[in-house]
Amino acid sequence: MTAINLAVWGDPIDHSRSPDLHAAAYAVLGLDWNYGRRQVGTANFAGAFEGLDASWRGLSLTMPLKELAFAAAVSRDRHAALTGAVNTLRLGADGPRGFNTDVGGLGRALRRQGIDGVGTARIVGAGATAASALVTLVDLGATQIEIAARTPQKAAALVALGDELEVKVSVRELAADAGSAMPEQVDVTIGTLPGGTVLAEPISAALAARGGALLDVGYSPWPSALATQWQAQGRAAASGISMLVEQALLQVRIFVAGDPAAELENEDAALKAMRAAVSLDEDAELTQG
Repeated sequence: MTAINLAVWGDPIDHSRSPDLHAAAYAVLGLDWNYGRRQVGTANFAGAFEGLDASWRGLSLTMPLKELAFAAAVSRDRHAALTGAVNTLRLGADGPRGFNTDVGGLGRALRRQGIDGVGTARIVGAGATAASALVTLVDLGATQIEIAARTPQKAAALVALGDELEVKVSVRELAADAGSAMPEQVDVTIGTLPGGTVLAEPISAALAARGGALLDVGYSPWPSALATQWQAQGRAAASGISMLVEQALLQVRIFVAGDPAAELENEDAALKAMRAAVSLDEDAELTQG
């Protein structure tokens, strides 16, 4: 039998939990597939990609490769097309086909927090993940979204995306004196800042006071600086490890069935195994001060 190969690529990559998640899922599903990791940066992506043989079924892509993967895809799902980012490539005779499972993973993680609908929301940060967060919030019904960014100019593409999706997107600068002007109250906040980022205490305190529930895409270190402020005010804060698991499940669907919407046989058991692989349980997933 010909081996079936999969991997996660990125730079850096040693920290990735994807091999643990995928191995757990395929073991439950009875699939003897190889899922590894490889350090691939922008400079050697093209050569590495061209070197894949017919045994390769798919790739998971992390930073800084999502835009290159988008360009490499011959087709893209709606979420990838909207965000300009592909984190999953399904290889094959009709491929490579590109998907963005970060959007669906964020949505599933928010629903695990008990958030099935959103009216108003805030995204902290204006980097690559912010576009996925914005699409997620619109899919959940948000009509007003504020981008809180240290460099407001970086939010221009998000404002344009909001126009395309017919949702009002405003921008707030995370300036040193931002705490003196309290932000508007929102239903939910998604933190997209890089792990380890620390905002000035008046800023994070003001965001927490008017931020609703928090889902911070970061999970190392945890609690994040934002989550610590939410907890200090007795507010719900969830780690991005839940998003990581949920987006990986959608990748498993793509690699197995070719469709992120196609539920798998024995999927509940596979998801349970994936959550166990990263020591995620219901009590640890949602933390509250």
